[in-house]
Amino acid sequence: MKHTAGWFLATAALMTLAPFAEAHFKLLEPGSWLVESNLGDPQKLAPCGGTSANSGMPTNTVTKVQGGQKLHIKVQETVFHPGHYRVALAVNSRAELPADPEVVTRDTDRGPWSVSAAIQNPPQLPALADGLFVHTTRQADPFETDIQLPNITCDKCTLQIVEFMAEHGYNKDGGYFYHHCADLQISADPSKPVDTRWPAAKK
Repeated sequence: MKHTAGWFLATAALMTLAPFAEAHFKLLEPGSWLVESNLGDPQKLAPCGGTSANSGMPTNTVTKVQGGQKLHIKVQETVFHPGHYRVALAVNSRAELPADPEVVTRDTDRGPWSVSAAIQNPPQLPALADGLFVHTTRQADPFETDIQLPNITCDKCTLQIVEFMAEHGYNKDGGYFYHHCADLQISADPSKPVDTRWPAAKK
């Protein structure tokens, strides 16, 4: 598996950012599987949010989509921190979702501080996209993109969106990451071949 590191924190200006700011984001599209606050909480725990103190309330939202087509992703960063995003898909179990990427840290008198995280280029299944929305300044508008879905069928796949936070201290629930998920019902496009790289959905 090939990885490249996101070294977008090389400038001295970024080192002056407020050291204890915590990034947060809301999943706007597709609909989140958890009820989110105005900041997007609860969102720390892998793989799909919640915290050790609050597992969250399910929305029971399942978004119906066409396999082999583009899916619109829209997230709003509610509390700024430099970083980037990764999108992954699990067909049968959230255990299929990849672990959070490896992080390069630097030592400080307050413990380890995040510098960069590995980015898959190209992304390896079950990741659909990596290194999305790299940013080092506050963004007022939502981040948006279209992600190519595999041409598969599943009643309840899990789409995971993970945010890596640079220049951030370690938090016990999420490390250097925040997590959101959406439940998808994917129907394969019969005019296209089924993508056999993905596991068959269990009945």
